[in-house]
Amino acid sequence: MAVSDQHTMAPLKAMIFAAGLGSRLKPWTDHHPKALAVVNGKSLLQRNVEYLQGFGITELIVNVHHFASQIIAAIADNNGWGSSITISDETDEVLETGGGLKKAGWYFKDPADFVVMNVDILTDLDLGAMISRHRQKAPLATLAVSERQTSRYFLFDNDERLSGWRNVKTGEEKIARDAGNFIQKAFSGIHIIDHSIFRKMDRAGKFSMVDVYLDLAKDNVIRSFDHTGARLIDVGKPESLELAAQFFK
Repeated sequence: MAVSDQHTMAPLKAMIFAAGLGSRLKPWTDHHPKALAVVNGKSLLQRNVEYLQGFGITELIVNVHHFASQIIAAIADNNGWGSSITISDETDEVLETGGGLKKAGWYFKDPADFVVMNVDILTDLDLGAMISRHRQKAPLATLAVSERQTSRYFLFDNDERLSGWRNVKTGEEKIARDAGNFIQKAFSGIHIIDHSIFRKMDRAGKFSMVDVYLDLAKDNVIRSFDHTGARLIDVGKPESLELAAQFFK
């Protein structure tokens, strides 16, 4: 992995979302958490812990729900694969991405940016370049996106500012701000977020970060980081595990 100049910056903390049920990854997830699905001898969780290490990030929190004890044991047995890993326990109720981040907000008490990513995303995008862009532009959040086919898209204006959301299968749209021209990009499940977001999140309980961003996009700048051309695999189905094994050794 090519590592850019991010090591000149103060290291960030990160959160990996690993609480999901992984229903698309059955039959594996009938008996195991999605986070421990294996690609070439390494679990998805281990691969993303090591991915973050490649950009100097060694302090992170992982939320758990489905077969939580298996994830906790894997982290303990492997000494966090060299990182300091804290658990955010959602055993009682899975809180989705927004609720999960809000519950873990105590971990990000320092007034600094932090990285969030889904455990089932494998990528070689240059996170250091994304962090640099975020720090240069200083938005509330920077969202990794690319030009690829999916059913749901974020909508951005010509200045890469989040303006809405669209489901192209159902035709549903949620417009947060009038942009005149909407450019649709597929979200890659990787965010860099300013700490101030915790003061702005009005929702409680179980909710999605997508809804948080749409709530806040009118009055706050949320930008895209387009990494089209980098590898990215959403390892949500058994066949995507096979594909991931071809690209991530």
